[in-house]
Amino acid sequence: MSEAAGRPATSEAGGAGPAPGRHALVVDEAGAGARLDLYVAGALGTSRTHAATLVANGDVTVDGRREKASWRVRAGERVDVNVPPPPGREVLPEAIPLDVVHEDDEIVVVNKPAGMVVHPAPGNWTGTLVNALMGRGQELAEGGGEDRPGLVHRIDKDTSGLLVVAKTDRAHRVLSHQLAERRVVRRYATVCWGHLREDRITVEAPIGRDPRDRKRMAVVQGGKAARTDFVRLARFDAGDLLRAHLHTGRTHQIRVHLASTGHPVLGDDTYGGGGGRRLVGLPAKRHFLHAAWLRFRHPATGAALDFRAPLPDDLRASLAALAGDRAMGEHPDPLTLLGFYDNDELLRPGDAGADG
Repeated sequence: MSEAAGRPATSEAGGAGPAPGRHALVVDEAGAGARLDLYVAGALGTSRTHAATLVANGDVTVDGRREKASWRVRAGERVDVNVPPPPGREVLPEAIPLDVVHEDDEIVVVNKPAGMVVHPAPGNWTGTLVNALMGRGQELAEGGGEDRPGLVHRIDKDTSGLLVVAKTDRAHRVLSHQLAERRVVRRYATVCWGHLREDRITVEAPIGRDPRDRKRMAVVQGGKAARTDFVRLARFDAGDLLRAHLHTGRTHQIRVHLASTGHPVLGDDTYGGGGGRRLVGLPAKRHFLHAAWLRFRHPATGAALDFRAPLPDDLRASLAALAGDRAMGEHPDPLTLLGFYDNDELLRPGDAGADG
């Protein structure tokens, strides 16, 4: 059971609704006066419909009694919520085209398009990367879990770029260990709104659920440790092109860390950067964030692997608009022009693909 002042403990993964089990909440002053269904929805990071269903089914009590969804909660009241486990759901293969960058007997590396969810979850049981991989007749490791077979790491729905999926349990185990030891090098290309104070900054700040909005993440005291290095590659009128190096893998890490500096990812509606979308021609629900560079050791041979994914068409066109340079939008990979793959001294000795 989790218990908090108006909010339950949640897992780092997030984004798939509240964890099954009992959640004990104590209404604080900020939550007082809200409808019961809206209070539960906000506290658990779920939809109002789901919360109302829990109330109607008797899975929500207020100081031990059942109340209607319209009940106005009061400060100090204890709200107990029992979230039943979701019904078992078979993950079905689907014929969805994928950009497979590399594949062998142990792993498959995919360049995920923006708009694709990585794994099935409530509200997204179909159309995911896992469904697409299974549609290729793909053998995937069981280590990732029933709905997340083979997954070692994830990318947000509206972020594009590279991720590696394990086909065998050995590969999943070895890659998960490399990730935990910070030996999987993940570099993202992003544009922030406005300008950083320096060409190189490191944001080291813990990330957890935003206490004011359970569907967002935030820099919070008591959150999970998180570190991101940012290097400015180009400065334009509206923002900076950055290379972001993840040292940890928290939910929305780059987006939260940049927002904490006052310079959110361009086009990111969730964290305050959506206002610049039209200025640089970004499509709806698209932010400028792309997992462009992935390096790790092969889980079977130990060979250093290096994968690069050029900016997709929408981000390349946006970068050209930002720079006021049409030729940049016509280049197959403007990241090479701007030194994204250069000056790699941030790699620590022993990191995947590092010299020596």
